[in-house]
Amino acid sequence: MPQPLSSKENSLFRQVIRNYEDKQYKRGLKAAEQILKKNPKHGDTMAMKALIINQQGKTEEAFALGKEALTADMKSHICWHVYGLLYRHQKNFEEAIKAYKFALRLEPESHQIQRDLAFLQVQMRDYQGYIQSRTVMLQARPQLRQNWTALAVAHHLAGNLSQAEKVLTTYEDSLKVQPSKTDYENSEAVMYKNSIIGEMQDYQRALDHLESVAKHNLDRLAVSELRAEYLSKLGKKEEAADACRVLLDRNPEHPEYYSRLESVLAINPDDYSARKAIYDEYAEKNPRCDAAKRLPLDFLVDDDFREAARSYLTFMLDKGVPSTFANLKHLYTDPVKRDALGSLAQEYLELKRTSSENTAMNGDALKGEPAALYYLAQHYNYHLSHDLAKAMEYVNKGIDLLPSNVEFHMTKARIWKHYGNTQKASETMDQARKLDLKDRYINTKAAKYQLRNNENDTALKTLGLFTRNDSPGGPLSDLLDMQSVWYLTEDGEAWVRNRNIGLALKRFHAVYNIFEVWQEDQFDFHSFSLRKGQIRAYVDMIRWEDHLREHPFYTRAALGAIAAYLSIYDSSQITNGVGGSAGANGDEAAERKKAAKKAKKEAQKAEREAAERAAKQDPNKAKGAATEPIKKDDDPNGLKLAATTEPLTEATKFLAPILQFSPKYIDGQIAGFEVFMRREKYLLALRCLNAALAIDADNPTVHEQVVRFRQALNSKIESLPTKAAEVLKSEFTAAEASADLKKFNTTFQDKHKDSASHVISAIKTERLLGENKQKNEKNLAGVLNVKGVEYEQAAEALALLKQWRSSEADAFKAAAHKKWPEVSAFA
Repeated sequence: MPQPLSSKENSLFRQVIRNYEDKQYKRGLKAAEQILKKNPKHGDTMAMKALIINQQGKTEEAFALGKEALTADMKSHICWHVYGLLYRHQKNFEEAIKAYKFALRLEPESHQIQRDLAFLQVQMRDYQGYIQSRTVMLQARPQLRQNWTALAVAHHLAGNLSQAEKVLTTYEDSLKVQPSKTDYENSEAVMYKNSIIGEMQDYQRALDHLESVAKHNLDRLAVSELRAEYLSKLGKKEEAADACRVLLDRNPEHPEYYSRLESVLAINPDDYSARKAIYDEYAEKNPRCDAAKRLPLDFLVDDDFREAARSYLTFMLDKGVPSTFANLKHLYTDPVKRDALGSLAQEYLELKRTSSENTAMNGDALKGEPAALYYLAQHYNYHLSHDLAKAMEYVNKGIDLLPSNVEFHMTKARIWKHYGNTQKASETMDQARKLDLKDRYINTKAAKYQLRNNENDTALKTLGLFTRNDSPGGPLSDLLDMQSVWYLTEDGEAWVRNRNIGLALKRFHAVYNIFEVWQEDQFDFHSFSLRKGQIRAYVDMIRWEDHLREHPFYTRAALGAIAAYLSIYDSSQITNGVGGSAGANGDEAAERKKAAKKAKKEAQKAEREAAERAAKQDPNKAKGAATEPIKKDDDPNGLKLAATTEPLTEATKFLAPILQFSPKYIDGQIAGFEVFMRREKYLLALRCLNAALAIDADNPTVHEQVVRFRQALNSKIESLPTKAAEVLKSEFTAAEASADLKKFNTTFQDKHKDSASHVISAIKTERLLGENKQKNEKNLAGVLNVKGVEYEQAAEALALLKQWRSSEADAFKAAAHKKWPEVSAFA
């Protein structure tokens, strides 16, 4: 039985709740202690105390106290609600929902518990549960518009569009006084209802509804866009064309408006003159409009293209627009247009040299001749029109003309990067940075190039020029707070190259945690968006969050982490004597020990620098700003992460979102195969392998995996469960059980003999199949003679030769250096 409280203690308990809500945790804790002194088994007070100490970071203690509170008073809705809040804080949403539901059984009228349950249900995408919760909340408070809107959103997200519309209509019909014309919430709700009718593909009704609300709606742009869309879908060509022209008059730079207008006018895609007439009309109306001049270049051909391109290039280069090449490089997929643009830029340059040879340069302006040089440097640096010698020639001429121009120095750094000389690329980009010390973009670029050159400490110092000086943990802490994903990913990859797996994993986990935070951040919007009436944006956000981990930022960091964990697992297998070379593992262990020692020194140095910064701070500065609690990282160098005893479990954590959200991403399927093979989950490995084969059956890595999988099946099929063995036999058809794998590999190599990547893959497979090692290494060294071999593939071959401790490595490196003298990897 719960202990009853006196009126004084009841007042104290209400104070505990107020203190918790006002985040006055110390006062709340003190008040709770006063109550518990006289009533040590008062469940509600114990629960509130648990909630407060949980906010102070004492999670385990809070859970223990929360359970004790439940034991003291099992029938208290407060105890169950608090228990749910504790689980929610730990991100165990399933258990939190159970606790909330139990609390609601005890106190069905509690609006707070019902609301918390609803937010968790939509967070977990339990839309049916969310509909039930929102229906209960609506019945409790039907006078609030946001309750009606929230129920409509619940039906919408669950896919029941007609019911969502019905809910919104019911609320509109219940209004006795029409909302004000300037009521933003009403304006948004009306447009939301229209979007639902549009999603139902009832375009005539959607158009009629739009016309009825358009006059007083506050989102004029959305009204115009939807009108054009509905008229187009209904086949009302003339009216749709007028609607598109209204949009173009409003914003002539929007490419989609032009394509819509072409579509509704039913212009034949091959009728270039009719299509161009539309763009000419708007170019004449808006002389400064870029889209009307640039977009026709996408479809024009031959002399028409050349004439339009000459006009556009001349205008842009005369004006000195640095993004000219960026605007046009998508055209380079067409070799004819690519060559035409290069020759037109060259003609422009020659014309400028002859007409204004002795004209003085206008300061640092990137106009005329310098603009042409800048364009040509980028033209020859681009991968579809590669000629790095010419690119370097043009960029050096540009630097001679404008020695203090940042763009030329940045382009030169990019050229060095494409040469493979990361050292010179880093130095040149840093020179560019020094030309404009107030530009954050060039500062970021310089740091990125330093990371590509494995200069982790230098890059952090460079970025530190633009971070908060008073950040307790230095620049790195500020970059983590700002969620600088690009930096964390690049830094992690650089630490991998520097063989510091601990710090690399630390960075990759930081990226993983940032995506977790973005997922968690939805919580705030479940309430905020409904309260503010921003419904369409809220629904868009929910749908975007459902595909959050499709983002390349996640997949890149996740693949880096998976590769690191696989290397840890493979090293542990070698240590345990499961194949491989103990000597090689000893070297790797020594490298890891050395890296850990270095990281420890760097951490100590960072602490000293932070202490020095704190000592140098103005003593007169208000201390209130520095009272923010500093979270101490108990593993700053990632040593605990690198020492994991379950690397494959950790790798799977990173892998699962890639396989779920990016199934067409071949590198993700390749990584999945590697993880599941090591876990001996052959059915899952086969699923990844078959998915990779469906994406690109000729991928060199996939070929290696096919041979490895067939080898594994041949040796282990008898030991597998009967049903699993049957599925594996029927589903794996890339290499038959009776196939001669050596012949299979030779056929693959002959088919792709002009591709260095495929040849390297075939040679690695030869070694796997027991080919003579010396012969195998000589074959790999012969990759330099493959037609069209690039330095990246040669670097891969060199890394393999070193891994195999081959005597061919030094000779290969010397030959590669002779072939690519600028590449850092062969220096």
